[in-house]
Amino acid sequence: MYPKEFIEYMVHFHGDRDYFECHEILEEYWKRKDPGNKESIWVGFIQLAVANYHHRRTNFIGAKRTLEKAISIFKSQPEAVTQAGLKYTLLLKELNDRLSEIEKRAPYVSMLLPIQDSILLDESKHLCRQKEVDWGRHSDLTNDALVHRHKLRDRTSVIAEREYAKKLKEGNDKM
Repeated sequence: MYPKEFIEYMVHFHGDRDYFECHEILEEYWKRKDPGNKESIWVGFIQLAVANYHHRRTNFIGAKRTLEKAISIFKSQPEAVTQAGLKYTLLLKELNDRLSEIEKRAPYVSMLLPIQDSILLDESKHLCRQKEVDWGRHSDLTNDALVHRHKLRDRTSVIAEREYAKKLKEGNDKM
């Protein structure tokens, strides 16, 4: 019923709190299923994970900006939020409360999304158990590999891709 990538997103979001991985998993899915649509519900979930990643790292500006984008997407698509198995009104309330906390520069606190569909909840919790991860545990703020994951990854392919795009652009500009 739900894409496996969304279930995996839920496991990372509510289990190991690996928001970076949430982003990676759902971005690949979005690029396959709804490429280029920046208002896709999947983009909203990606931005929500990124906002949590930034907030946990005390990047309040980045957290605020990405959470505002996520809220805008969710606000404009109540039916899609409900179809994704979440309680629309409660999600918006919790995200707006979170935004207010970010604006006050309050410390990061782990959150649970208001899942209303028992199938989504059961499948997500089941996958958590398979991965031996506790559902709903709090984020380990002392785990640098989790908190600062983007700084610790191998960026060789990303850098090479950017250089290639730059050379293509330079070639097109000469025409």
